[in-house]
Amino acid sequence: MKNFESSEKRGTVRFHATELLRAAACWMVVAQLVGLPVTRGADDKKTPTAPAASTTSDPVLKAMQSEIARATAELGKTEQPPYYLGYTVYDQDFVVLVGAYGSLLTNASAQRRFADVNMRVGAPELDNTHGQSRPSGVNSGSLPLGNDADAIARVLWELTDREYKRAVPSLLNVRTNTAVRAEEEDKSPDFSKEKPQTHIEEAPAAAAFDRAAWEGEIKRLSGAFRKYPEVYYATVMIQVQRSNSRMVSSEGSAIISPSASVRLIMEAQTRAEDGMDLLRVETFQAPAASGLPSEAELSKKIEKMAADLIALRNAPVAEPYDGPAILSGRAAAEGQTFTKKIGQEVLPKFLSVIDDPTTHELAGMKLAGAYDFDNEGEPAQRVDVIKDGVLNNFLMSRMPVKNFGKSNGHGRNQPGRMPTGRQGNLIVTSTKTVPETEMRQKLIDEVKKQGKPYGLYFDDIQGGFTLTTRSLPQAFQVLPVLVYKVYADGRPDELVRGVDIVGTPLAALTRILTTGDQPKVFNGVCGAESGQVPVAAVAPSMLFSEMEVQKRAHEHERPPLLPPPGFEDAVTAKDAQMKTEMKP
Repeated sequence: MKNFESSEKRGTVRFHATELLRAAACWMVVAQLVGLPVTRGADDKKTPTAPAASTTSDPVLKAMQSEIARATAELGKTEQPPYYLGYTVYDQDFVVLVGAYGSLLTNASAQRRFADVNMRVGAPELDNTHGQSRPSGVNSGSLPLGNDADAIARVLWELTDREYKRAVPSLLNVRTNTAVRAEEEDKSPDFSKEKPQTHIEEAPAAAAFDRAAWEGEIKRLSGAFRKYPEVYYATVMIQVQRSNSRMVSSEGSAIISPSASVRLIMEAQTRAEDGMDLLRVETFQAPAASGLPSEAELSKKIEKMAADLIALRNAPVAEPYDGPAILSGRAAAEGQTFTKKIGQEVLPKFLSVIDDPTTHELAGMKLAGAYDFDNEGEPAQRVDVIKDGVLNNFLMSRMPVKNFGKSNGHGRNQPGRMPTGRQGNLIVTSTKTVPETEMRQKLIDEVKKQGKPYGLYFDDIQGGFTLTTRSLPQAFQVLPVLVYKVYADGRPDELVRGVDIVGTPLAALTRILTTGDQPKVFNGVCGAESGQVPVAAVAPSMLFSEMEVQKRAHEHERPPLLPPPGFEDAVTAKDAQMKTEMKP
């Protein structure tokens, strides 16, 4: 439920719940701590060790190793030599098909290769990436395809030169700022010392992908939305991607990590008469296209999406509410400072949270957040973040935070960003469960106990945001899509729209009363300051004694004035009926 991630330093450690997925999962903590000015020591100008040669036939990796050794030696002669230099090269082959209303909007395939150059000048105690200067530690650019070592080396040389010219001025600014500002609370170094790793993994054969067959399926699936005049926008997209990441460093690491994934996204949107936009999205992810649901299953999902949107258009707008609720749908939130919460209870005692990227499959499903080595070349590790409600650990990259000086294999980023401590596979367990079929009755019991007329059941969300800076309240806001009033007097559940979950996340999390007994697996993509990374979350549904919601502000643009093509007669008949009903 919580994903405690270390992140941008020199501020606060934030609890960032990125997706409370149908139960309350994809949570993360972002660590932002303060640093300390450091006097340059006699060892600061030592040149890092040249990377050791690895036994590999990969020509791209060999070119990277040769160029990083040359760059390390040459820059070691400068007044401000880098103490760390790393190259990461990403190869990506992908196919993208996007369909709308029975035709293809996009039918594309491409191959691309790009590189990140990571550089640190100064010393691990204080370097160019300190605080707000963290982006100065990476420079990115496209790299030649193929195996021409000279061409690859030439571009790496250009990127390295450009990065060095960014890093040195940044270090000077960092030293100036730390000299004139008050002493920072967290005196952790900017970079941890870790053992070099070597891991050469051969890419498996490409999984079969029948492009022509999928072109037809995407057309048919997207065409199914044409029969719903209330759906004003709809697309179906599949993205098939094979990646290969190569990483070398001046410390001696050499790692090759191939991966593959297929993602299918179905999105549909409508607008209520009062101008409120309403969205439904379904996503599916698997290592290969064969792992996606069948066309028949996807067609049923489309029917459900359309039915949900039609029902939402006609649903009443919810009123502000503060009372019992069940979260069994995706949600997002973040907030609260956790710098001083280690060893303290942050969740009810019956909840524990681990993050384990070494688990590749659970409950018969492949987990999207699995990996063997993180983006800093560190081995993936299982981390017991919360045990029996007590916060024990953070998800760490090589950026230390107070009392946590080492990486635990969670340094992750998308290409072009600096790695930070990020979620892999977040797994929530509970020792206080009830059968899933009894959760609704538990909600009703709590509603009656509090004397409320109804409780809320959250089934799906579309996103959210959080205020977590020191100058603003620690608060979050979640944008649910499917929310039902569950009445205590036995009336049928009532769908409502325009509900936002608000409040302080720490307070909300301590109000969890019990959970269901059926953890569910959700794969997706999680975004933070180090970019988009694939993640998985496993969690049961959760009953809250109290959840605060408010009316959602929205635009007032009218729905389309013209009927969709082919539905002119239906709209004319509806207008005539309405005029008849309005006559005295």
